[in-house]
Parts: sequence; structure tokens; C-alpha cells
Amino acid sequence: MKRDLYKNLLSWKKQENRKSLILKGARQVGKTYLLKEFGEKEYKDVAYFNFEEDPGLSLFFERRIQPKRIIEQLSFYSGIDILKNENLIFMDEIQQCPRALTSLKYFAEFSNEYHIVSAGSMLGLKLGNRSPFPVGKVDFLDLYPFSFVEFLEGIGKEKYRQILAEKDNFESLNENFHNELIYLLKLFYYIGGMPEAILQYKKNGSFNDIRYIQNNILISFAQDFSKYSSKSESVKITATWNAIPSQLARENKKFKYSEIFKNARSRDYYESIQWLLDAGFIYKSNNVKVPKLPLKGYAENNIFKLYILDVGLLSAMLNLPQRVVAMPGKLFTEFNGAFTENYVAQEMIVSDIFKNMYQKELYYWSSKSSAEVDFIVQYKDQIFPLEVKAGVSRRKTSLKIYGEKFKPIILSRTNLLNYQKQDYLCNYPLYAIGSFPALFY
Repeated sequence: MKRDLYKNLLSWKKQENRKSLILKGARQVGKTYLLKEFGEKEYKDVAYFNFEEDPGLSLFFERRIQPKRIIEQLSFYSGIDILKNENLIFMDEIQQCPRALTSLKYFAEFSNEYHIVSAGSMLGLKLGNRSPFPVGKVDFLDLYPFSFVEFLEGIGKEKYRQILAEKDNFESLNENFHNELIYLLKLFYYIGGMPEAILQYKKNGSFNDIRYIQNNILISFAQDFSKYSSKSESVKITATWNAIPSQLARENKKFKYSEIFKNARSRDYYESIQWLLDAGFIYKSNNVKVPKLPLKGYAENNIFKLYILDVGLLSAMLNLPQRVVAMPGKLFTEFNGAFTENYVAQEMIVSDIFKNMYQKELYYWSSKSSAEVDFIVQYKDQIFPLEVKAGVSRRKTSLKIYGEKFKPIILSRTNLLNYQKQDYLCNYPLYAIGSFPALFY
């Protein structure tokens, strides 16, 4: 299935001063598939090495790191003549061999004519301080679950993706298209963006089979908790992970340690949250006291919300019944709009808002008077507030309070209503939130 990140891989290949590339991302988001497809389409051959499946590969990196010697040995071992600028070297699960990761520095300095890509699911967790990281000597790309528009293309609904891509104003969309996109969004809430779940939907459309796949993915995540942490840390990571769906289902979605365990304290679970962030399993949104640039400088790191990396996995964790997909409007308001806010967070992470940013950080604003704006983003040296509504509500009390207090250039809201712009307010349909806030320009 096509991924938008493919064009970034093509740009990397064309770079004159190319470095080795590391593709990061959580387990099962499609890193291996994408890099293999890229190699098969764009190169003469792919020399594929998986350090998890074949631990013996590490022996080639134990002696002094010399790119020429390593290439010769890998060529002999794989049976593929690895040629400069013609073949792609793909080192998968590279976190299992810290010395291989270190070698990327030497390839960048002395042999960058070899095209090398690597993938790893738990790089930040596995390596620790055991091996020097090739800082400044590698390029990074992040792969996430499918966005909604990638999902549309993945299930054969390219027409609707094209409609959204061509939209350059806030005039209402054709009502038939609008209603169909709302239905497709409901499907996305249930199926989510994990490639295997989408492939299963294309194969037979069985929601039971999709749920089986999602539950297996969740089991594999749980196995990682114990595989890549100590026994005591694993217990805390599991408890934190399991607490997120119920916290999202509350009206106030601010994360509370006390809902993990009654007397839980932040210092006991801070590392667990960081572990889940490093592994790519969750997204974090920090509260901002005053929305000024840069937002990071005004963030309250001790007040935050946590979101699951994929809305489909969240539906599995909450055991959402499949009949809800067929019920008009029901899915969007279920669990206090937990799916809707999680979906918007997921779409934000992959949007152009964060293009070329090293760290992708989400923020929201709240006041002592209980007003809350779900997301605020920094874009083109402006701050854009966004209020998220699960249904067709037009209420904008919190957004109005924010507007009166901070005077942004525009207020924005997303819900199930059609495109609309009225004076000081832009309305983005939930299915088009990927165009926020760029459509304003």
C-alpha cells in the first residue's frame, strides 16, 4: 500500500551529500515493508540484513569498523554484489547491534556512495548508553500509522482523497460527498491506521478479523514492555498504558496518576510515560499557561494528556462493538468523544504543522475557569487554537473565552459539520482536519 513518506525516501536518494537513513516508528506500522518496496522499485537490488532474525550478523561489526571490509563481508554473506550508488543496503532491527549503528558514522564520513537504510522499533530504549550514537551522521524519518487520507487511498477511495486535496476554501462540500466521508471516518475510527488491519479490511471486510489483528498487535506491544524493561518497570509501563483509554473516556481528559493506582505519584511513573513515548506507542500533549511563541517555553510539563498512537487500537482497547459503526452519530460521541480527540491528535502528528521539526509536540490550553481549547499549534509564526467537538455541536464557549483573552488571527473548530467560515471562525470537518490550519491561508 502506498505511503506518503515514499516521496521523502526519493528525496533522500537524490541528495548529493547523502547520509545513512534511519526510519523510526512503533512496531507494525510498516517500516520494513516500505523500505523493501522502496529498494525493489528504485534500486538494482536490495541487500537485506535483519539483526533480530540473524544475530550472527553482528560478528561483521566486532572488529575495527572499516566500511570497505564490512561491504565485502556482507556481499559475500548475502550473495549479492553490493555496488556503489546502485544497490540499497537495508539493516533491519538495527537496535540489536549497537556496533552496526555506530558504523553508520563511518559510512557517512568515508563511503557515502553506499546507500544505507535502517529500521528499528525500539532504538531509544534498546541502545541506552552502550554504544556511541552517530550524532549528525545519519538522517531520520518517522513512520506512523496511516493517516485518514492514506487510509482512503489504501481502501480504494482515492476519489475522496483527491476531493480533499483539491479543496482550497471553506465553501461547503457536496452533501453526498460530505456524508460519505463521515461514514468513511467512522470506519477509520474502528479499523485505524495499522497496515495489517487495513489489508484485512480490503481482503474480506470482516470486522471480527480486524479486531483479532488489533488484539494481536496489542499483545505484541505488551510483550515489548517486558522485553525491553526490567520486571518492576514493566509493571508500571503496563499499568500506565492500560490507564490511558479510561482517562480519555472521561470528560476531563487530563492525565491523572491517581487513576493508575490510588496513591500513585508522578515521580513513580514519569519514566514509564517516557518509555511509551520513546517507543512510539503514545503521543503527549502538554498544557500551556499562556499561548505565546515558542509554545514549548510556556508548557507545563506536569499537566498533560496522553493519546494512543492509533485510534483503531484505542477502539480495540475499549472493546468498541462493531455495531456502533452502523449507528448514525453514535461512534463519534461514544466514551465522551475519546475517539475524536485521539483521532485529531494522531492526524496532527503527521500533518504539515510538524514538517521539518525535530520534535513533534502537541499542546492544549486550559484556564482556571474550566475553559479548555483542545489543541493549539504554532504555524507560520502564528498560534492557532482548535476546539474539537465529537458531533455537530456549534458551541464554542471555551474558544470564545480564548479569543477574547488572547486575540488570535482566527479561531478554528472541527466537528461533523461541513466546511464553513463565518467572520472570525473557521469550521473544519473532522475528515478534513489534516488541512488545519493551512486551509486558512
